[in-house]
Amino acid sequence: MVDEVRIQGLGVIDEAVLDLSPGFNVVTGETGAGKTMVVTSLGLLFGGRADPQRVRPGAGKATIEGRLVVDAGGRVVERVEEAGGELDDGMLIVTRSVSAEGRSRAFLGGRSVPVSLLINLADDLVAVHGQSDQQRLLQAGRQRGALDRYAGGALTKPMRAYTRAYQRHRQVTALLEELTTRSRERSQEAELLRFGLEEIEKVDPKPGEDAELAAEEERLGHADALRGAADAAHEALLGDPAAAFEAANVVSLLGTARNALDAVRDHDPELAGLADRLAEAGYLVSDVGTDLASYAESVDADPARLAAVQERRAELTALTRKHGETIDGVLEWARRSAARLTELEGDDGRIEELTAEHAELTERLAAEAAELSAVRARAAERFSAAVTAELTALAMPHARVEVTVAQTGEYGPHGADEVEVRLAPHPGAPPLPLHKGASGGELSRVMLAIEVVFAGADPVPTFVFDEVDAGVGGKAAVEIGRRLARLARNAQVIVVTHLPQVAAFADQHLLVEKSDDGTVTRSGVTALDREGRVRELSRMLAGLEDSELGRAHAEELLELAAEER
Repeated sequence: MVDEVRIQGLGVIDEAVLDLSPGFNVVTGETGAGKTMVVTSLGLLFGGRADPQRVRPGAGKATIEGRLVVDAGGRVVERVEEAGGELDDGMLIVTRSVSAEGRSRAFLGGRSVPVSLLINLADDLVAVHGQSDQQRLLQAGRQRGALDRYAGGALTKPMRAYTRAYQRHRQVTALLEELTTRSRERSQEAELLRFGLEEIEKVDPKPGEDAELAAEEERLGHADALRGAADAAHEALLGDPAAAFEAANVVSLLGTARNALDAVRDHDPELAGLADRLAEAGYLVSDVGTDLASYAESVDADPARLAAVQERRAELTALTRKHGETIDGVLEWARRSAARLTELEGDDGRIEELTAEHAELTERLAAEAAELSAVRARAAERFSAAVTAELTALAMPHARVEVTVAQTGEYGPHGADEVEVRLAPHPGAPPLPLHKGASGGELSRVMLAIEVVFAGADPVPTFVFDEVDAGVGGKAAVEIGRRLARLARNAQVIVVTHLPQVAAFADQHLLVEKSDDGTVTRSGVTALDREGRVRELSRMLAGLEDSELGRAHAEELLELAAEER
């Protein structure tokens, strides 16, 4: 239930506070006094579209703050806590602001939240009906949604089953379309992959082979230089055994140095250490010399092998140009391509499987849609009877509402049904769609009748109506007031009206008045006492607050309403 609404900078309202009560709240005032802004503010509070043109000229932004009484253990409190908000002394505070530039912000329980969260919570808190909502009811999708809302739990299980079948049917359809419409491209892709794999298989590269061959080609291409360098180094270290006389070499020089130190090493440990190091150096140089001799013998200029290596490298290079920077990259490409080729070659079998599944899903979808239609048809019959009964109570005793459910054969997210609410305003008249068969006043009463029916099937704590009595007068207006009062027995009802017959049934009457400068200020929204209500109803009846006839009629209306309540 909405306990209080504070409005700042919205339309003609500079600042106003609405203290609302349980039961039936009515808001009245002169034309242009800002009554509709009350409904607009509640719409914004629960996620309505932010229109910067609604911001009061000269104000930087419009702000609406609402204090709501909510069920402490209900879904709303759970969602508030999930968003990081909290209650204030058991009350939920919701704030919405709209800047003159069009920026919108929302706060829930003291925490900034997306506006979408307010929209989501609104379904559990309030049903707001402005004058534009009547036009939305004329839309086919809205009428289907209204019937589904009325069907309630009976529709939950079949709708869930249909949704699963519908989503899988869409997935399979998309896969089939991709496989069949792109068959040519996929065939070309498979052919290219097959050709590349055959090239690689023919060459049969080994991991790291390109690096190994590059090193071998470098060695074979410089064999003479490598052997000459090894021979020269060997001769410098060990001397040339084929020479006529022994020339000085590194090993002999190291031996001479070591012998000189060994002769006196017993006299100084430090010098003995140096002698040992010279001995180690001699062994190391001798080993290197031996290895150089072996290397020189192994290096052989082999033109045939060099040609073979170069030819093999050319084959590998042809592969790396197409499939990877290195042979390891080429082999990785081959692995991925083989897996992809297996997938592509399995398309025919996959198409057969999907085609069979698609046929099965189509039958299942038709069956689930038929079940939805059956549930809706039964709900439509009850819904038609209930709304027709409400219209009888709203001074349309001969009107008949008929809700038709027809399968279109086209499956959508909500089934294959086209739902249409039709109205026969009097006996003998054929039921016609609402936009053809209902006047403005009749449409208002149909709207109210539907909400009264909803209140019993899927109640919300608060109903808000903006001139639901438009185009209505006389006895019909009294019946609307009576019906709103009955609706208020189970929910909070807030109504903006210009009809005294409706206002007389309210539990609380709020009057919106402009100040001398044309704005509504904090003192411009007044909760009327008995005398104030008589004066306001007299003004609404006769256009004069102190008309004796008007006051008498006002008193009569209030007494009638009191007896009804």
